[in-house]
Amino acid sequence: MKRRSAMTRLRTRPPRVARLPLVVAIHLAVAGAAYAQDSRPAAEPPSPATSSLDVITVTSQKRTENLQEVPISIQVLGNEKLRELNVSNFDDYAKFLPSVSYQSLGPGYAQIYMRGVASGGDGNHSGSLPSVGVYLDEQPVTTIQGPLDIHIYDIARVEVLSGPQGTLYGASSEAGTIRIITNKPDPGGYEAGYSLGVNSTSHGGIGNVQEGFVNFPLGEQAAIRLVGWREKEAGYIDNVSGTRTYPSWDEFTGGNGTISNAATARDNYNDIDTTGARLALGINLNENWTVNASLVGQKSEANGLFAYDPAVGDLELTHFYPETSQDNWNQAALTVEGKVGNFDVTYSFAHLNRSDLIESDYSDYSFWYDTLYAYGGSIYNDNGDIINPSQYIQAKDRYRKTSHEL
Repeated sequence: MKRRSAMTRLRTRPPRVARLPLVVAIHLAVAGAAYAQDSRPAAEPPSPATSSLDVITVTSQKRTENLQEVPISIQVLGNEKLRELNVSNFDDYAKFLPSVSYQSLGPGYAQIYMRGVASGGDGNHSGSLPSVGVYLDEQPVTTIQGPLDIHIYDIARVEVLSGPQGTLYGASSEAGTIRIITNKPDPGGYEAGYSLGVNSTSHGGIGNVQEGFVNFPLGEQAAIRLVGWREKEAGYIDNVSGTRTYPSWDEFTGGNGTISNAATARDNYNDIDTTGARLALGINLNENWTVNASLVGQKSEANGLFAYDPAVGDLELTHFYPETSQDNWNQAALTVEGKVGNFDVTYSFAHLNRSDLIESDYSDYSFWYDTLYAYGGSIYNDNGDIINPSQYIQAKDRYRKTSHEL
């Protein structure tokens, strides 16, 4: 692509109007503008191109503001944009945020990075906390292994604030903060909606989603909002049938050191089932004070591994033992907002419980331990017999987080 230089079009002599007296130049400018205004037909409708844009409001600084007036680096995906992009989870919206990069090992196991700051990248349950904080409304939902993978439905917007954000959002916000803002109960009237969908995954199977909400007023000052969802995400990784022979175990057992994955092999085996609900109560105590309480819970069950082995094939691998994960969590939250004189006051409380159950195949590692170090010749049972040296991991992680913020 050729790019022309604008320098070749500059005049070497100033135009004559630049030499006119200043008062004459102003008079001509005003007269020309007045003539153009008077000459326009009175009945001509305004041009669609000059129609005003919708105002986007955010609460990134703990108060409602116009996005254009917030003096910090912020990106926003509003309700309409989230629906247009068909966003349903973290992987969906994160790729539309230029300032965010991440790596994911499955639902609830994402490591997020902003501004090149990396902390907690190993994802170890006992490691360091991440450097990017994730909030659900006013409550933090970041744990050591990563943030909650919240289903995106009936969400007002997703805000992304580049860090450091320690002043307003505290721990795990050194590199930035991601805020998921839900639609609040509205006493203004009854409202309900639902969504049903069927989808297909490239190189994979068929999935579906069922979502719905209802907003029910309780008089003129209060309302409840109930939201529910159920989603099945189809898999796209194939666990191909195969065998593996452990050299030293094979030697010690006289040719019986081979294992098979006949019991676990199947196509599209990394599917995900997610079910959840959110109940919120909103009360307007008066024109200055509001109370919002919520209870939300979600259960995600995933099968398989979200990676593949190029030696086996594209989007294929050969694993021998169960690979599953269950991410169960619930959170109770309370937010009180009001005014004391000229000050805006916000109090937030939240209590989060999260439990993860994990099964993962470890046979890739144990095979190379045996190949390189004759690992299989040192695995015995209580009777002293050499047994299968291949392994898999069963793990359970639990997190509890209670926060108060004023």
